[in-house]
Amino acid sequence: MGREQVWHRPARRRRPMRAGVLAAGLGLGTCLIGVAGLAVWNAQVVLQAGGPVRKATDGFFRDVAAGDTDRAYGRLCAEARSRWSQAGFGSWVRTPPLVSGYEIVDVSVTTRAGRPRATVVVRLNRDGGGSEERELPVVSEDGSWRVCGDPF
Repeated sequence: MGREQVWHRPARRRRPMRAGVLAAGLGLGTCLIGVAGLAVWNAQVVLQAGGPVRKATDGFFRDVAAGDTDRAYGRLCAEARSRWSQAGFGSWVRTPPLVSGYEIVDVSVTTRAGRPRATVVVRLNRDGGGSEERELPVVSEDGSWRVCGDPF
């Protein structure tokens, strides 16, 4: 008679759609992890910069209020130093009404094009009792924060 047929498992259908969806999901997951890591790094830069920005601004205005214009000039960014000579800056700071005190009102740190930038709001007290608020940009330069812009 005939031979007994050997049983074979039926062939599995291929599922290319499932493999494609799995590969796309893994790729998307990898991208999301990268974006989350970048967001955490950016948040760290911004959150940790508030203290050094305040310290740099405080040092600058402490020197100005004390009349030490040479040290205050050294705390300016390169752009600000290119606009004023050291002697010109000193005479500008000594022009009445002089700064007799200051109060740092607000410090805001952001990133623009991947570089941290800060804005500090300072209330300047002048001789004679007048006061005014100034918004002052502070930039990271050569590993330290420096006052930039027109502080007066």
